Amino acid sequence: MPRKEALEMRSRLLLWFAVLSAAVAVVCGGSVTYDGRSLIINGQRRLLFSGSIHYPRSTPEMWPSLISKAKEGGIDVIETYAFWNQHEPKQGQYDFSGRLDIVKFFKEVQAQGLYACLRIGPFIESEWNYGGLPFWLHDVRALFIDLIMNPSRLRLLTETHPSYPAIYGPLKLAYMQIENEYKNVEAAFHEKGPPYVRWAAKMAVDLQNWCSLGDINACNGMKCGETFAGPNKPNKPAIWTENWTSVYEVYGEDKRGRAAEDLAFQVALFIAKKNGSFINYYMYHGGTNFGRTSSSYVLTAYYDQAPLDEYGLIRQPKWGHLKELHAVIKLCSDTLLRGVQYNYSLGQLQEAYLFKRPSGQCAAFLVNNDKRRNVTVLFQNTNYELAANSISILPDCKKIAFNTAKVVTQFNTRSVQTRATFGSTKQWSEYREGIPSFGGTPLKASMLLEHMGTTKDASDYLWYTLRFIHNSSNAQPVLRVDSLAHVLLAFVNGKYIASAHGSHQNGSFSLVNKVPLNSGLNRISLLSVMVGLPDAGPYLEHKVAGIRRVEIQDGGHSKDFSKHPWGYQVGLMGEKLQIYTSPGSQKVQWYGLGSHGRGPLTWYKTLFDAPRGNDPVVLFFGSMGKGEAWVNGQSIGRYWVSYLTPSGEPSQTWYNVPRAFLNPKGNLLVVQEEESGDPLKISIGTVSVTNVCGHVTDSHPPPIISWTTSDDGNESHHGKIPKVQLRCPPSSNISKITFASFGTPVGGCESYAIGSCHSPNSLAVAEKACLGKNRCSIPHSLKSFGDDPCPGTPKALL
Repeated sequence: MPRKEALEMRSRLLLWFAVLSAAVAVVCGGSVTYDGRSLIINGQRRLLFSGSIHYPRSTPEMWPSLISKAKEGGIDVIETYAFWNQHEPKQGQYDFSGRLDIVKFFKEVQAQGLYACLRIGPFIESEWNYGGLPFWLHDVRALFIDLIMNPSRLRLLTETHPSYPAIYGPLKLAYMQIENEYKNVEAAFHEKGPPYVRWAAKMAVDLQNWCSLGDINACNGMKCGETFAGPNKPNKPAIWTENWTSVYEVYGEDKRGRAAEDLAFQVALFIAKKNGSFINYYMYHGGTNFGRTSSSYVLTAYYDQAPLDEYGLIRQPKWGHLKELHAVIKLCSDTLLRGVQYNYSLGQLQEAYLFKRPSGQCAAFLVNNDKRRNVTVLFQNTNYELAANSISILPDCKKIAFNTAKVVTQFNTRSVQTRATFGSTKQWSEYREGIPSFGGTPLKASMLLEHMGTTKDASDYLWYTLRFIHNSSNAQPVLRVDSLAHVLLAFVNGKYIASAHGSHQNGSFSLVNKVPLNSGLNRISLLSVMVGLPDAGPYLEHKVAGIRRVEIQDGGHSKDFSKHPWGYQVGLMGEKLQIYTSPGSQKVQWYGLGSHGRGPLTWYKTLFDAPRGNDPVVLFFGSMGKGEAWVNGQSIGRYWVSYLTPSGEPSQTWYNVPRAFLNPKGNLLVVQEEESGDPLKISIGTVSVTNVCGHVTDSHPPPIISWTTSDDGNESHHGKIPKVQLRCPPSSNISKITFASFGTPVGGCESYAIGSCHSPNSLAVAEKACLGKNRCSIPHSLKSFGDDPCPGTPKALL
């Protein structure tokens, strides 16, 4: 490879880092170092909780609220990736506007008194299109490989790139992460694998203030309290960069959530067992994959089960349970960071982790690894009951302040209220996409071209067109198409024939269908569709997609057209003309709904007014098939309602429309439908928390807020009574108590009934305490409810 080209490619990567550095230099602040126990900020050891909030997955108008709610939840650090392919979509053309204004994002973090963690990549994965790499790297992939395999040229590059010093600015954050989960692919590169991550670390170190302390390995996953082998050197702290608060969702697969209790257990274990001092929740707010930013098969809604949901609403009990955990850890953080750790057995599946300082300060974690049984253990001459599969935290080694399995915070229910429908045919106009044929395509080749390398990620769509002479036979011919893309639509002589699609788990699929062919000239048009580009795996630049084989079987004979002359068109005409914008929509002739009959590749447009209020706005696409939607020219993402999960449900039907996208009246909605969905059943709604519920027993600890600790840390006091605490969202109050029982209620917040023991005063007590209020608190005590309805029986309050 020419030396000049190699230097240019290395220059592009370093220039990206330099531009990024200059962009976020405004967040500079105190000195950061570390030892074998924790990060040290301004000379103080810190035990930090971090939350991932990705700036492009929300809007600038949402950032203050998201960061504020994270701070209220006990988060100290806001973490985000830098999304290279969004900031430099074309080589040398940068974009830091709107949702990409990383400067504004970090200024907001700083304004609210939190630290920042920047994960600079260059590769981020993140279920993000092409793993965050700009697709133009695909065309210089050999240069990119040379770039990462020859770190010795770093010094020469900086000397020969005069613009670098001018745009570089100092940057100090809580910490910075290079790369992401590289260990998963390193072995595939054999002896060339380790040099890359060493080069990336050296690059960060050599960039002056970026990372003057060297590299620290970290852990990603759900069980780092069990799986993390420890830092790469004993003088480095244990860092958990991705504690997955849920599991990202893909089309065609059922949801897999994660309970608040499990999250809390693993965090407590990581701190107690691994001396963990930095935990980042991935995601704390997932947000929305707007436009075409999601990777292969990934939903538009991202980590909706996070402590802050897709719309930024607090998800309970996850947010509140973690808030309680953070509070109890901070009660004893000084002891955890400066004390000596001890570990000893309390039983076959039980153990204690003890942290003690010479001054007498003490904190303990009592672990019950028995997943089925509650047990009683003896710890420091005192009996403690431990719930199954839980960790009890004693910030003073005496009293249980928190148990990971006992949720004292409220549960809430999110619901959607329909605000308007689009059920009149007069509300809609439609435009039918034309089906290109071989003669009208701008690109020709005597082979089947690879999809991604042809579209350059300018569109999800690539048309493959073919013309041929067919001599008829008695049998009806069969078309077979083998594809490595995600979806395929087949048209013969301008008429739709069939479609097929793959899955997240299977990288290939085939369309096999009988086709009506003319005797003589025939035209086949195949629309290959990607639902996001891959985001992971070794040799990402070598991955292929698109149609790999086309054959027609007729009367026992088969003809392979794979090396026949083909015509290609990138994208749809509606995309090219941008008919999803107000100016672009004037470039085509729209017709009344149903003018062409319902069919594939139809664009629909209508106008609507924004719902009143401030609640998040959503569009219901449960009647549609597959496609993409725009509001006032801004894409709210892909939808794929027709691809059902194994349980028979669509993966997602409600789609987020940020209020920042909306005008009070006359908003333009354009829907590009690949299949044959029904736009008359689209509706618009608002999302809000409509119900809250609390459930405690006499064995639950009281809220952490009731704890106080003496200045020397040796004495702790707390309220002795568990409480149900209920809280509505801002600007709303409790209007009705639908259920209340003090005694032995059956079930919990999701399903409940009065049990054999029930105080008749339950409803009246709850109504007096809560009706008309934004928040209320009801102690779990006989004093609150009067006579004991069942003496000697342990009681719950629901």
